[in-house]
Amino acid sequence: MTARVPVDTAATTADVAAPDGTAPQESRPHAAATPVRWAADAVATMREGARVRLDYSARSLWRVDRVIEEIRREGAPIEAVQSVLRGFGAYAGEVLVRHTGAEWWATGGEYWVRTTDGRLWDPIEEARRCFTGHGSLRLLCRDASADV
Repeated sequence: MTARVPVDTAATTADVAAPDGTAPQESRPHAAATPVRWAADAVATMREGARVRLDYSARSLWRVDRVIEEIRREGAPIEAVQSVLRGFGAYAGEVLVRHTGAEWWATGGEYWVRTTDGRLWDPIEEARRCFTGHGSLRLLCRDASADV
């Protein structure tokens, strides 16, 4: 098991509002760059391909769970949908980050969300669990934000 080590939070980007109007992040560690891009790709794909609007709200995670369930029902092999699931997991992580003050952590190519109470959450793995019928991004975010 890889040790979970925080990234260097001294390297950040400027204060800017997110395109969806959510509050600006005062700092974004470099660990955020990759999952933020994956999340944005998932939002664009859903908007353009499925005509589903994802707005980075906790409520939107219900739609994401349903889309993952539909993909599973269609019988797609997990290998064929890994990047889609990664995007949906990153989207769920970004919902947590934007609404709870959590932050992305990374090490060894793996990404987690660290909530303000110090707990680490793996929304990308939760998206994979959702695909197998044993997870929920909506419930993960509810649980992760319950005591924050």
